[in-house]
Amino acid sequence: MLSTELLKKIQKFHFRTRRMASDLFAGQYESAFKGQGIEFAEVREYQSGDDIRSIDWNVSARFGHPFVKVFHEEREQTVILLLDLSGSHLFGTRRRFKRELLAEVAGMLAFLAIRTNDKVGALLFSSKVEKYIPPKKGVSHVWRLIKEIFTYEPADLHTNIDEVFKYLNRVVKRSAIVFLISDCMDKDFDRSLRLTAKKHDLTIIRVPDPAEEELPDVGLIHIKDPETGQVAMINTGSRELREKWRIERRENRRYLEGQTRRLGVDLVDLKTDGPVIEPLTRLFDQRRQRQ
Repeated sequence: MLSTELLKKIQKFHFRTRRMASDLFAGQYESAFKGQGIEFAEVREYQSGDDIRSIDWNVSARFGHPFVKVFHEEREQTVILLLDLSGSHLFGTRRRFKRELLAEVAGMLAFLAIRTNDKVGALLFSSKVEKYIPPKKGVSHVWRLIKEIFTYEPADLHTNIDEVFKYLNRVVKRSAIVFLISDCMDKDFDRSLRLTAKKHDLTIIRVPDPAEEELPDVGLIHIKDPETGQVAMINTGSRELREKWRIERRENRRYLEGQTRRLGVDLVDLKTDGPVIEPLTRLFDQRRQRQ
């Protein structure tokens, strides 16, 4: 049973993401993520300006004057959201927690999908796939998806991106539009990333917090790993420690950027203190230009 306060929060979030998607992105999304191809629709009489290459010679010969084949884009697609609910997403030092940003992006993408008659589903994961929400259409389905993101309590708080890619490729047989939304604090998923990028149209949306990039110089502090629960005291006044922290974060970022660049996978950063609309608009524009 949802509390009144949580229900109001979800409802407010639901309407806001729906409005943002409908006002800003619908046309851009549709042109950025094309259908799987074209399919035959009908045969009609030739009209001035029609491409002669589309003439159906068999039908034309039967009726004694030219007819052309008409095709239309096979628009309907399946969108799958891979949503990282591991412990590191219960963190945020600026405008919002990473899990709230994840929910905002997922809600917007889900509304964009159903507005263009696509089906949308989701895989909620931590160190394993926690829940699979099969693809469907409709506003009520998006409501369910958003509610699950806000309320679902994962059985485990660790992260395993490799596992969710493997599960996706087993369960979703046909090519789909796939968005991985995660802070991507994981490694050793090279092979499954490559196989997923080959089978699906994959985009990775990374949701970091600025405080994770640089360790502030505030003396002795206790820190707790949200995924393992381990607590440690560290001296942030140590220049060596801060530099080691910075290098580790930079290497993690370079690893993912290198992998996605080699595979032609789009990678977008959405920070907890930054905008959402502008980076996604750039993503859609870049995809449209490539096409």
